[in-house]
Amino acid sequence: MSAATETEAPMTASADPVAERVLVEDVERLGGQIKAAREAIGRVIFGQQDVIDGTLVTLLAGGHCLLIGVPGLAKTRLVQTLGVVLGLDAKRVQFTPDLMPADILGSEVLEQDESGRRGFRFIPGPVFCQLLMADEINRASPRTQSALLQSMQEHKVSVAGHYHDLPSPFHVLATQNPIEQEGTYPLPEAQLDRFLMQVDIGYPDRAAERAMLATTTTDRPVEPAPVLGDGDLLAAQRLVRRVPTGESVVEAILTLVRNGRPETTALPEVKAHVAWGPGPRASQALALAARARAILDGRLAPSVDDVIALARPVLIHRMAPTFTARADGVALGDIIDRLVATVG
Repeated sequence: MSAATETEAPMTASADPVAERVLVEDVERLGGQIKAAREAIGRVIFGQQDVIDGTLVTLLAGGHCLLIGVPGLAKTRLVQTLGVVLGLDAKRVQFTPDLMPADILGSEVLEQDESGRRGFRFIPGPVFCQLLMADEINRASPRTQSALLQSMQEHKVSVAGHYHDLPSPFHVLATQNPIEQEGTYPLPEAQLDRFLMQVDIGYPDRAAERAMLATTTTDRPVEPAPVLGDGDLLAAQRLVRRVPTGESVVEAILTLVRNGRPETTALPEVKAHVAWGPGPRASQALALAARARAILDGRLAPSVDDVIALARPVLIHRMAPTFTARADGVALGDIIDRLVATVG
């Protein structure tokens, strides 16, 4: 099913023709901005268009992204480029086993003023930014990982009993190395669920790697150029939530997510091979990501095709295989493909 066949009445459409016209104009303008941002990122990051699109969809939907890939695939460069192109304050933290929560959140220090009066002053940590790269997040201890959980969910941190609001917008792009698992601490399910999408990063093709060589090994490296300004991403995220969603898209999301739960599915392979499935946050993620993907493609409303395309990155980190599935070599990706077949 394509966007062109989405003719039903949208669930969030306005009855005011003027409001509808304004919404269409705003979406078209945002589509132009995102297209320009996409091209600006593509001039710096080679051969990773799917990764760029997945990250942009995540940011437009207002979520956090988990990037899975081996070292050397420009994950750090991607975050730096996104910060420049989207006009965001970006920072990077290398997660290690000895990293403490205060190294991320900040801490209070005791100071004495000129009159001799003592008091505590809060020194913000690197989490106080708009785009945080948590590099190799699974190398930190569970205690440090949990310190980031509050930031991701509530957009604020608690230090010494006092709350401190984070800048807005606030997004976490976390990376994991899929091949080096020694000395790692798997992310807990609660934290995995806070990532709107998981984006797998593969090697670039030959042509892209050739272009990268020709561009990055000269004395004139290509630098990213700003496209969006201060507050533009927040405005874009508000606009994404105003995009109408058809009833068939909502039904596809509900069917997909509920069929992924052993408790609510009729699919025998899910009952046998899935220990726990996606929760309601997965439905919310799919609804927002589908709208963002439509805008990224220059369309005014999402279709069932968007839900199908986003099923794997939205669901795969929100499901766990059973012992039987591991023993039989059944991959979660294959199960999600079966789920997609129920809505395709």
